[in-house]
Amino acid sequence: MRSIVFDLDGTLADTSGDLVAAANYCFRDMGAGDQLTVADAGTALRGGRAMLLLGLERMGRPADEALVARYYQVLLDAYEAEIDTHSVFYPGALDAVAALAGADFKVAVCTNKPEYLARQLMQKMGALDLFGALIGADTLPVRKPDPEPLREAVRRAGGDPARALMVGDTITDHDTARAAGVPSVLVTFGPNGGDMPALAPDALLHDYSELPEIAERLLA
Repeated sequence: MRSIVFDLDGTLADTSGDLVAAANYCFRDMGAGDQLTVADAGTALRGGRAMLLLGLERMGRPADEALVARYYQVLLDAYEAEIDTHSVFYPGALDAVAALAGADFKVAVCTNKPEYLARQLMQKMGALDLFGALIGADTLPVRKPDPEPLREAVRRAGGDPARALMVGDTITDHDTARAAGVPSVLVTFGPNGGDMPALAPDALLHDYSELPEIAERLLA
């Protein structure tokens, strides 16, 4: 059974607005004003620690790992409280998922977002039940770019890890696919889309309407 595994943040959905808001909550708690804007979406999609470090740099403070570690949970709690205020699926994403499922592909999510947050977000956005499996950063002892989360997502969805591909938006997703020995498809419409051609994936995805044809070609 052929399978399509999707990254979440920056691939299926633009979640940067809610991530930036959670980081700015932390900076206000530190006694500073908002440090990040929507222009920092690329950093936001690299995770909470990246946002905290960028904000500290803009505040003229050193990269204090102890402070980052302390505020990381504060950021997660703030994010959970407003997890779907600004987040939206990219145009055509869910239509492509439905089309793939209708063509007998298994579909799954493999993200480096903590699993409980990924599930909560997908549930609130009404899409959790569209996917056969969801693997988060803490579901297994390892996370992307280790290939095992991708393989486990495929297995839980009922597919064959040897007949899968990874759809993502970062070098982490590309390296995960390479490590698993499966094709890599990288989106060009996310904040880091302009950097994707240099990674030489098996396919570039400019619009979700193209994905069913790409999947058929790469997993023929």
